[in-house]
Amino acid sequence: MRSFCDTEWLDFGYRNEGPIRPVFHSHIRYEVYYFHSGVCTYLIGDRIYNLSPGDLILMNGMTLHCAKIDPDVPYVRSVIHFEPSSLQPFMDLPYAVPFLQPFQQFANYRLSLRGTEREEAERLLERMHQHGTAGGEVGRSRMQLAFVDLLNFIYDRCLQPLQSLPELRSEKERTVQRIVSYLEKRYSEDLHMEQLQSDLHVSKFYLSRLFKEVTGVTIFDFVFQRRINQAKILFLLDPGISVTDVSLQTGFKHLAHFSRVFKSQVGMTPEKYRKQLKVQG
Repeated sequence: MRSFCDTEWLDFGYRNEGPIRPVFHSHIRYEVYYFHSGVCTYLIGDRIYNLSPGDLILMNGMTLHCAKIDPDVPYVRSVIHFEPSSLQPFMDLPYAVPFLQPFQQFANYRLSLRGTEREEAERLLERMHQHGTAGGEVGRSRMQLAFVDLLNFIYDRCLQPLQSLPELRSEKERTVQRIVSYLEKRYSEDLHMEQLQSDLHVSKFYLSRLFKEVTGVTIFDFVFQRRINQAKILFLLDPGISVTDVSLQTGFKHLAHFSRVFKSQVGMTPEKYRKQLKVQG
């Protein structure tokens, strides 16, 4: 069963089973991701999560993230994107709790819901779906209220002690974790496989093969995605910044190369993207 509910500030895809490609991406809105079933490894920034049904991930959106799935197993997830500023009226209500705090404090975090907690989360998602598909002003209003209830549920679970890092199941994934952490720190530098081999003390051929096996993309695909993600952040923070400055700050030697990679990932040139942000601002 699939549905899609949309308001000006809230997008909700319920039990989506559509196929995906392992592409790193980012967005400005916050995200709630719920994993119903399948086989999925989720990479968010410098962390790798091996998901189990009932896992719920909070994301601030701007961190580069990507899901790698087993295409032979049905992949079912519910995804909510929302604009946090639109929730302020709900936070101003009497007795309201700061339910956006988990997104702000942890940026990206996984809750592993089991038993009755998992059942409650799925009931809340189903309630959002039912109200959203009912349509009309009342249906949309009740869907939004159900979403606020879900955020309160999440906030309550995040008050419990939180583990700082998820466990990695294998030596392969620990090695990829090291690679990702290394790239996060040095993605804007002039990287070469020989350098990674020397610094990480692992064969460059093994590094390349292992990274692609675990994440679904190549090391330099990740580097370019990370650079373009950072470029989008720089444009967002300062729409007046020049394209040349952004190109240099994100590690591109040649402006033409930056423009070409940016357009292939974002769908428009960096100049057009920057102008669009200035108009929106």
